[in-house]
Amino acid sequence: MAKVLMKGNHALAEAAVRAGCRFFSGYPITPQSEILEYMSWRLPEVNGVFVQTESELAGISMLYGAASCGFRTMTSSSGPGFSLLQEGISYLCSTEIPTVIADIMRYGNGLGDIKPAQSDYLQITKNGGHGDYRCISLAPSTIQEAVDLMSKAYELAEKHRNPVIIATDGALGQIVESVEFPDPLQHDPDQFEWSLKNIREGKHKIVTSKIYYDYIGKDYDNHIRERYDAMKKEELWEEYFAEDAEVILVSYGIVSRCCKEAVLTARENGWKIGLIRPITLWPFPVKAFRKITPKAFIAVEKCALPQMAEDVAMAARGIAPVYSMTTGSFIPSGEEIVSFAQRVMDGKEAEL
Repeated sequence: MAKVLMKGNHALAEAAVRAGCRFFSGYPITPQSEILEYMSWRLPEVNGVFVQTESELAGISMLYGAASCGFRTMTSSSGPGFSLLQEGISYLCSTEIPTVIADIMRYGNGLGDIKPAQSDYLQITKNGGHGDYRCISLAPSTIQEAVDLMSKAYELAEKHRNPVIIATDGALGQIVESVEFPDPLQHDPDQFEWSLKNIREGKHKIVTSKIYYDYIGKDYDNHIRERYDAMKKEELWEEYFAEDAEVILVSYGIVSRCCKEAVLTARENGWKIGLIRPITLWPFPVKAFRKITPKAFIAVEKCALPQMAEDVAMAARGIAPVYSMTTGSFIPSGEEIVSFAQRVMDGKEAEL
């Protein structure tokens, strides 16, 4: 297929359809409503099902049912809507049901604002619901990468029988870029032994977390640890001029593109700055930090308070001090990032 110009939210939805998604349930909220709008007419074209629900709670609950039958499913939300999905995500993790959830992040807590931001990092990576679980979280920096990561999201979800989160921000959801789509995939919902649609004679299937607590036949604590230890091996990241850098920027999504501009600007002026861009927000790419020895790390995030910076600090222990640059609801320029890095090297910024 030739490249086409497409809005990020539309491209993400089309990528899901091409990856075999045949059920979507959700509720509109800016800046992700275009995903619902697109799915409302696109899924019927491929004999799929779209349901605009009365709330995000209903959306995640319907998705739970469809995913239990082995279908590739998806929901999406943003800000306070993503908060309402958390109980359902906890249940999906407990029952080991794979699905994909897109969070098109916006700014602020509570109702917040419709401005693009990266304010959901902690909720995405540290559990928004109750209990002991994590979700592999993929953070694209371009619309093309969002498309490319969609198939991988479903593969990882089914490999580990766990929800996977696509974490973008409102900027990536709303901008238009050229994108090339893969050929459509055919997905068989009956292929999974655990699927309610898969026929096994003489044995009923039950989808509930209770079955594990009472009947799994082994230590459930170790069962959980084994599952998430396996997921931790899925670290993904990009290194950009990091090998010889004196200062390493750490950033993801739309802000990582600003950081790349900052890296090039600094290097044009003889200053060696580099970038580590996490592609998996969880598991956080700790391995990337073990190969380099800069003088400082700077976490650059589009939120009001440091969030990813906490993971950067953990990953950078014993290597170099960590600093935090939070840009609130504004996308920083490369020059602003270079200026902050210079203040760090001049001792004018406090270590995290």
